[in-house]
Parts: sequence; structure tokens; C-alpha cells
Amino acid sequence: MLTKRVTVTVHASDPLSRAGLISHLRHQPSLDVLPDRGEDGRERAPEEPDDPAVAVLLADRIDESTTAELRRLLRGRDQRVVLVAGELREPDLLSVVEYGVRAIIWRHQATEQRLLSAVHSAARGEGELPPDLVSRLLNQVGRLRRATAAGATAGGSVPLFGMAPREVDVLRLLAEGLDTRQISEKLAYSERTVKNILHALMTRLRLTNRAHAVAYALREGYI
Repeated sequence: MLTKRVTVTVHASDPLSRAGLISHLRHQPSLDVLPDRGEDGRERAPEEPDDPAVAVLLADRIDESTTAELRRLLRGRDQRVVLVAGELREPDLLSVVEYGVRAIIWRHQATEQRLLSAVHSAARGEGELPPDLVSRLLNQVGRLRRATAAGATAGGSVPLFGMAPREVDVLRLLAEGLDTRQISEKLAYSERTVKNILHALMTRLRLTNRAHAVAYALREGYI
């Protein structure tokens, strides 16, 4: 059975690294590698609009520019992303999974066959992770579930990723300058409940303080 051709764009801040990835992918008969911005000065779209596109992003580490590029790529219609990573800290791993990255490959393991397999997995809507990352992800999800269960209070379940409505309500009032007592009065919660909501949220999302939590909510469009 013939494999359906997949449209691919390649993204990297370093032109030489990007050229290396393109050389790995361009001669694969099941892939159509299109230029993104920078190769011909304009963005190209797939010839068949209904086909999913796969973006391959090379990043040595997850920093602000990488996360901004991930958000840009994942805003596209039915876009799927394969991340070729040099290193991933545990908070970074959860972040890229939450953003919607479909497959991750270690840079030093990015052979032609691994790239091809990851691109086709992403195009099918499936995930692909190195075994060591699967173990790390499961361990971290387990820790976060336990932390969420310990910090949850009456008023509804708390999602593993993202924010529950009551968390958004608390952060919106916090962003308006209200303190714990004023927030508890506005929402008819006890002050202890407000503190528990904030503690559980910051633990789950690895946020360092209340200002960081408000900044995260603003950046992600919750408030």
C-alpha cells in the first residue's frame, strides 16, 4: 500500500542546522518539503489545503524564542509539530506536550529513518517519544496528579494541564490588585480555599509566585 505524501516545513534558528534537516527529508519520496519564511522570503502553503501539515522544529533548548515559535506554528490549521531537541528539562517536557507537540526526537538520534517515522506519526495524529522521555513524562505526571489531589478543595475537579474556571476567577481578581481576603469575599470562598487554589495551581504548572501565575494566565489567554 502506498504511503500518502506528507507536507513538511522545517524550522530552526541556525540556517546550517535547518539545511541539514532539509537534506535529511527532501529526498524522501513520501514527503513534500516546502520552504518556510527565510528560504524564498515568503510562506508557502500545501497544494492540497485539506492535508495536514507537519512542521519539524529544531531547538537546542526550550527558551522564550522556542516557545514563541511553537505557539506560532500550532496556531495554524491542523498543524502538527515534530520537535528535534538538544535538551529538555522536566518543566520543558510538560510545556511542549501541553502546547501540542506530537513527536519528540533527540537531536543526536535524528537519523533519516527516525525523522521519517516521527513525521508520519505526527501526520496521522499519533505521538512518538524516546523511551527515556516516556519514563520521565509518566513520573512527572504522577507527581503532578498527587500534588493536584493534595491541593484540590471543594468546588470542582482541577485539570492536569490548563486552568479550571475557579482558578481563572482567582487570578483575574489577583490581576486587578485584590488581596486574598478581598478575593475570598468576592468569590464567597474562605481565605484558606483561595490560598489552596493558588498553591495547587502554582505547583501543577511550576509557577514560582503569584505574579508568575498572573503573567502565565495573561500570556496563555485565560484572562
